[in-house]
Amino acid sequence: MLSPLLLLKDWIPLPLAIVLLMPSTAVVAQRLPGVARPQHYTLQLAPNLHAATFTGEETIDLTLSQAADSIVLNARELKFETVTAEIDGRTMPAEVSLDPGLQQATFHFVQTVPAGPVTLKIAYSGVLHGDLRGFYLSQTASRNYAVTQFEATDARRAFPCFDEPAYKATFDVSLIVSRGDTAIGNTNIVSDMPGPAEEEHTITFARTPKMSTYLVAFLVGDFKCLSGESDGVPIRACATPDKVQFAQFALSGAEFFLHYYDVYFGIKYPMPKLDMIAIPDFEAGAMENFGAITYRERAMLLDEKTASVDAKKVVAVDVAHEMAHQWFGDMVTMEWWNNVWLNEGFATWMSNKPLAVWKPEWDIPEDQASELNGTLDLDGGQMTRPIRSRAETPGEIDEMFDGIAYGKAAAVLLMTENYLGEESFRAGVHRYLQAHLYGNATAEDFWSALQESSGKSVDKIMQSLVTQPGEPLLTFDRVRDGSVAVTQKRFFLNPQATEDEEQTWILPVCIKSSADRPDCPILSAGTQQMQVPQAPVFYGNAGGKGYYRARYHSDNYQQLVRMVETNLTPTERITFLGSQWAQARAGIATVGDFLNLAAAVRDDSSSFVIGTVSAALQTINQQLASTPEEQEELARWVRKNFASALARLGAPAAGDTPDRKLLRATLFLLLGDTGGDPQIIAKARQISEQYLRDPGSVEGTLAVRVLNVAAQNGDAAFFDQLQRVSQTAGDPQLRIQALLALASFRDPALVVRALDYAVSGQVKNQDSVRLIQIEMSDRRTRDIAWQYVRQNWPRVQAQITSSAGGPLVESMGSFCTVDRSREVTDFFEEHTVLGASHALDKAHERIADCVELRALQGQNLKHWLATDAMLAGGGYGLQDHTPHSPNTQRSGQHTLSTLDDSVFTSGAHRATAPNAVFPQEKPHFAALSCSE
Repeated sequence: MLSPLLLLKDWIPLPLAIVLLMPSTAVVAQRLPGVARPQHYTLQLAPNLHAATFTGEETIDLTLSQAADSIVLNARELKFETVTAEIDGRTMPAEVSLDPGLQQATFHFVQTVPAGPVTLKIAYSGVLHGDLRGFYLSQTASRNYAVTQFEATDARRAFPCFDEPAYKATFDVSLIVSRGDTAIGNTNIVSDMPGPAEEEHTITFARTPKMSTYLVAFLVGDFKCLSGESDGVPIRACATPDKVQFAQFALSGAEFFLHYYDVYFGIKYPMPKLDMIAIPDFEAGAMENFGAITYRERAMLLDEKTASVDAKKVVAVDVAHEMAHQWFGDMVTMEWWNNVWLNEGFATWMSNKPLAVWKPEWDIPEDQASELNGTLDLDGGQMTRPIRSRAETPGEIDEMFDGIAYGKAAAVLLMTENYLGEESFRAGVHRYLQAHLYGNATAEDFWSALQESSGKSVDKIMQSLVTQPGEPLLTFDRVRDGSVAVTQKRFFLNPQATEDEEQTWILPVCIKSSADRPDCPILSAGTQQMQVPQAPVFYGNAGGKGYYRARYHSDNYQQLVRMVETNLTPTERITFLGSQWAQARAGIATVGDFLNLAAAVRDDSSSFVIGTVSAALQTINQQLASTPEEQEELARWVRKNFASALARLGAPAAGDTPDRKLLRATLFLLLGDTGGDPQIIAKARQISEQYLRDPGSVEGTLAVRVLNVAAQNGDAAFFDQLQRVSQTAGDPQLRIQALLALASFRDPALVVRALDYAVSGQVKNQDSVRLIQIEMSDRRTRDIAWQYVRQNWPRVQAQITSSAGGPLVESMGSFCTVDRSREVTDFFEEHTVLGASHALDKAHERIADCVELRALQGQNLKHWLATDAMLAGGGYGLQDHTPHSPNTQRSGQHTLSTLDDSVFTSGAHRATAPNAVFPQEKPHFAALSCSE
């Protein structure tokens, strides 16, 4: 659609540009015309941190592909002072018209500007807003900072620019700052001169390589840095002066990762330095600005001596992810935002590679299998989207940064690599990067490179997975004479959902084999016969890397349950459990089938296996166990099955592996929350008091869950204690952990206190909505939270930053009744949240899914709990979707009475709270918006 501003001609030039505010135009797309292409920007900015304003002087060297009377570029919330164009030594003034709706500025010239090189000179000013986008104000208790966050479409709020990823250019940036402050940019400082005013100095940075505008960064304040080096590249980890000591772990990770990536990509890190900066107010988890990566404090800073396994993983994942972007996203950038998965999915997949080498004790493959289950759950909804989707407006572009772009894209890459082989896949990655250095590329460019390097038709596999929404359910018939019939159909968590047309995927199906590698034939038809390699047990997702759910014939299913602990690897057990729980939710199996399977793995030594069970049990408790009697019966079953596993682990010890720490912590939370174990609850308060007095006296990975259980059952005095810690703790991890724990209290008065605090202005905007989300996620607090949100909407709305509206609205999907769904609809029709229309649809979908789950499985759960039976190897068949005859198997009763008070505390372990209360608080995907 052609903007009417492009049609304006014959403006009368004036000494100063006239700014005309044009009405916002309703459009489908907001793309620039493409006539002008920038080559180079020269920027000088002067922020006033006290007044929260800035001025800018800018030169843009560009090329016009054809003669034009006007030049259109992006600008938002900027005030233009003068604009001129220089052509062949002639200066031509311009008048400026703005379209706030399109976020564009048009420079109109009285004479036609000929095709060829043009230099624009622009003087302008802006405001350092507090909404965490563009060039904005970040604050601590002692001072202000000026920092940037430009992805996806907010560079235009800092300087007029061609703010689309394909308009790459080089940048010369200088900043005029106060004498006591410093500045950080994409490249190294080449000069630092006094002036122009007496109390100022001007810092100038080296010219950048060609890069997209969203990757530009500059920060001003009194940042302090720790220094390191890798492969000859200086690396710094920077923060506010009071927190810089917590940056060492991130710095150590960056040193390892840079060398790993240099070797893996076969292309050296391209920038003269690498800075990582923790910012007090930061909406995204982290952002991959070329050479100057920015982070939320809790995503980068921790005390390595006292931090939990969870916190270390969060920081390491974020650092590895953002550094992977320096090649995949920064050096080579997607041509347009519909392919943002080329950035985010790749970095999510890639980050696990150096982590698995740096910290093999973290069991990264099991972590990936757990994340795959979550992604498949997301993609099993009717409101899901294809990996590559339409994105034209800033709002549509922001919606691309979700679990599909991060999680599904990463899972598809993992499956494809598994099929091609690591070295063949790596050769394709190198080919792709080498062909598009400092340029832009498309999805077709990527999978063509993979196909050329491997000689396999990977393009058809990738295209079927990237362009279609949803996921396949593969149904494996009974194995006969060394072969099996496999049928594929789109899987929905809600069986009432329907697809517009029957879908078929092309994908490798890796079947477990006795050999070192599984057989991975390609499934391309709706039904297809496949050969089954020799193996002790038939399993259709060897290694747990296939992007599909798997359903088995009754005979094979029963064999899998019997041999789940002896013949499936931990990653296979994780995906098997995830698939069976998904099928119970979809009504293909019963909840009793899943609980029988959960009992079969109750003594598993993998924290990720038990974590998969625990997450499902939490959903059963929250959504299916609808009466206090059912909740108590479920709690009794949890205690009966899992208390002995916790007791066997004993007290934290110096030799505990990270997974053993996580397993102990997972079991503690399961027993204290879903299990409602009174002894666990009592110990939680006791240990929490000790932990808050001396964080080093309690093993940190356990401390997180202990604090959560204690808060759930806590009183006003404990609330006060946590609130003080959240305000005063020096350790960013402990501080955020205490803050988020405030939302775990169940006493109605304390729920309201937590919500009041969230919207009081004392909590940073980046965290306040998260507190409301936690309250909304629990059936025991959500009614109070929902009433509070409606009654205090102006205060709640004031906390919503640009990307927080969607997650807040989607959190209303925790309800499980049609009446509540109508209430949510009515409220948000009257109180519109910008950019949250899709989130509202997803909230309704989640409610509908819960209502359907209760209808499908409510009576099954009630019957199963009433009989107190666990099916030993029972299951479902293709001919009969009902459970088989029960074989009752009772586990021994156990309590924690045999454990003394030292079981969960150990002075040998100094640890503090990790990044978040809940396991799902992790930095990728849609939950952390921008780029992680």
